[in-house]
Amino acid sequence: MSTPGDAWAGGTFGERATCLLAPNPSMMTLDGTNTWVLREPGAQRCVVIDPGPVTDGHLELLTESLDDVALVLLTHHHLDHSEVAATFADRKHCAVRALDPDWCHRGEPLRDGEEIDVDGLGLRVVTTPGHTADSVSFVVPAERALLSGDMVLGRGTTVVAHPDGQLGPYLDSIARMRALAEDEVDVVWPAHGPVLDDAAGVLDFYAAHRRDRLAQVEAALLELGEPASSEDDGLPRRVVEVVYADVDRSLWVPAELSVRAQLAYLASGS
Repeated sequence: MSTPGDAWAGGTFGERATCLLAPNPSMMTLDGTNTWVLREPGAQRCVVIDPGPVTDGHLELLTESLDDVALVLLTHHHLDHSEVAATFADRKHCAVRALDPDWCHRGEPLRDGEEIDVDGLGLRVVTTPGHTADSVSFVVPAERALLSGDMVLGRGTTVVAHPDGQLGPYLDSIARMRALAEDEVDVVWPAHGPVLDDAAGVLDFYAAHRRDRLAQVEAALLELGEPASSEDDGLPRRVVEVVYADVDRSLWVPAELSVRAQLAYLASGS
């Protein structure tokens, strides 16, 4: 979820990355979806990550501004990332690859640890489930960068939207991403919001934030006199009213999805 901050418009980063911002700003997408275009210096072909939604000419922008596209990659299936992927790939005569085979188009599913090379541009696939079951991130070793999809946002924190989003895998994925920041990754290139220059610090914040929220949910359950395993479908909303009392009510709907994920996590005894 978002917090106030400076406007973000994309741009060029390092020697290999350009962010083309889709014009779909919202509470959930911040300034819009970041479509990342990666190209090895001097190379003809590029890789496009998350070509985005059908919104106000973004597909036309990508089609007209990008000539030789070798591959389209998806960080996950949400439509603000994937909606134009197959159409764009058809226009550029290339494949779409994702973790979920249902979202691939003329291409094979991604594999954890897979090394992708396009004209010298190196990427490594890191499966990072949690925001969705099919969430993946990409390490760009030459830039010491991690393309995080929606697992880490440029501002605020992300939603773990039950039931597709699962808190246990999310916490494991954040820990895995944090380990990458020990010796491989310095910067995070998110799918929404600005670039984050302190990967380790951001991932530490994300882990601490989830622990704090989980403790708040546990305290709210005690206050309400309910177990996490309660079958009362109104319980998540009542927990939101306690835990998110000081948060704008426009954020309560996504907050409830995260609370449902937290309750499932607590009920499982994880």
